Amino acid sequence: MTSTPLDPGLQDPGSANGQRPRQLRRVLGLAALVMFGLSYMAPVTVFTTFGTVTQITDGHLAAAYVVALLTMVFTAFSYARISRVIPAAGSAYSYTTQTFGGHIGFVTGWTLMLDYLFLPMINFLLVGLYLNSAFPAVPAWVFALVSIVLVLAFISMGVKFVGKFSGVIVAMAVVIIVVFIALSASYLSGHPAPSVLAPFESGDGGVGPIFAGAAVLALSFLGFDAVSTLSEDARDAQKNIPRAIVITTVLGGVIFIAVAWAGGLVFPDWHAFGSLDTAGIELIEKVGGPVLSAIFIAVFVAGCIGSAMTSQVSVSRIIYAMGRDGLLPRPFGKLHPRFGTPVLAAVAVSAVSLLALVLTLDIAATMISFGALFAFSMVNLSVVKHFFWDGKRRGALDVVNYVLLPLIGFALTIWLWTSLAPTSFTVGLCWMAVGIVFLAVRTKGFRKAPPKLSFD
Repeated sequence: MTSTPLDPGLQDPGSANGQRPRQLRRVLGLAALVMFGLSYMAPVTVFTTFGTVTQITDGHLAAAYVVALLTMVFTAFSYARISRVIPAAGSAYSYTTQTFGGHIGFVTGWTLMLDYLFLPMINFLLVGLYLNSAFPAVPAWVFALVSIVLVLAFISMGVKFVGKFSGVIVAMAVVIIVVFIALSASYLSGHPAPSVLAPFESGDGGVGPIFAGAAVLALSFLGFDAVSTLSEDARDAQKNIPRAIVITTVLGGVIFIAVAWAGGLVFPDWHAFGSLDTAGIELIEKVGGPVLSAIFIAVFVAGCIGSAMTSQVSVSRIIYAMGRDGLLPRPFGKLHPRFGTPVLAAVAVSAVSLLALVLTLDIAATMISFGALFAFSMVNLSVVKHFFWDGKRRGALDVVNYVLLPLIGFALTIWLWTSLAPTSFTVGLCWMAVGIVFLAVRTKGFRKAPPKLSFD
C-alpha cells in the first residue's frame, strides 16, 4: 500500500511517524511571489472600477491612482521592514500581535479578514456579471456558483499549483493591457485629446474627490499584503518577501496608472458610459471593436478566477494562523492529512463567498477598503513601535526609516480611510465590534492574554 504524497506547498515534519503535517513548505521564490501578488491585484481590475471611480473623481481616475500608489508605497516599505523581523503567516495580524500584543493583533487580523473574506466574493460576482453579459440566457448566479466550486477545488491542490496558475493569468493580463494601450495610442493619433494631462488634474471639487476615489482604489493594492501572508511558504523569506512586496506595489501601480491615463484620454466623457459597472467593456470595444471585447471578457474572467484563488489562499492562511494559535477554533489550524493544505479554512471562505449569489457588487466593494486601510495603518504604527520605541533605534537614519516614513504612510492611510463612504464605516465598525465581543468572551473579559504566533 503506497502513501499519497503531500502537496508540495507544505512541509511534513511528522510524515516519518505518521503524524499530521504541521508546517508549510518553503517553495516560492521571488518571481513566484511577485506573480502571486500581481495575480492577487489582478491587473485588469483597473477596468472593473473604471466607471465607478471615474464618476467619483469626475473623470480623473489616473490622479486617484497616483495618490493611491504614493500612499501604498510608504505602507509597502513598512510591510517590507517589519516582514524581515517577523517572517510568519498572518500578515498584519502577526505584525501587530508581536508589537502591540495579542488583543490588538486579534482586532487587526479580524478587521483585515473583512476585506480578505469579501475579495474572493467580489471576483465571483464579477465572473457572473461578465459571463452573463456574454451569455444572457444563463443567470449570473450560476456562473458565480460554478466558479466558487472550481476555485475551492483548485486551491486544495496546494499553493505551488496556484503559483503556476498565477503566472499564466498575469501573463495574459499583461498582454491584453499592452494591446489596449497600443490601440489607445492608435486611436488617439486620429482623435487627439484636448490635454494629455487632463486625467491627472483635479476637477472643480479639488482634491477631495481624488482622495475619495483613491480610498476605493486601496483595495486594488492588496496584492502586496497578500504576499506577506506567504512568509512561511517562501524561500529565504527575510529577503524575498520584502523585495516582492515593494516590486508588486510599484509594478501594479504603474500598470493601473497607465491604463487609467489611456482610458481617460480615449473616453474623456464618463457620462456617456451606458453602465458604470461594465464601463471597461465599453472602453475596450471603443478602441478594439467587438473581437477585442470578447477576448477581454475571457481574460478578465480568467483574471477574476486567478485573483479569487490567490485571495482565498491568503485568507485561508490567515485563518490557519489564527486557528493554530487558538484565536479561532483549533480545527481551523489543522492541515488536511492527505492534501497537506488548510482545507477547513478554505471551505469557510467558500461558504462566505456564497453571498455572491445574493449581494450586489456595489455593496460588497464598499466593505473591502475599510479593513485594508485599518490594517495598513496598524502596520505603519508597528514599524514605529518595534524599531524605534522597543528596539531603541534612535539614529538620524533610523528616525527617517522607522519614524518619519511610516508615520507619513499612517497619515495618508488615515486620510484615505476617512474618505470612505459612510456605508463602509457602518459595516466595518459592526464587524470590528463583533470581533471585540468574540475576543472578550474567549479571553474571559480580556483578563487572559491571547496566545502569540509561533514561528517554529
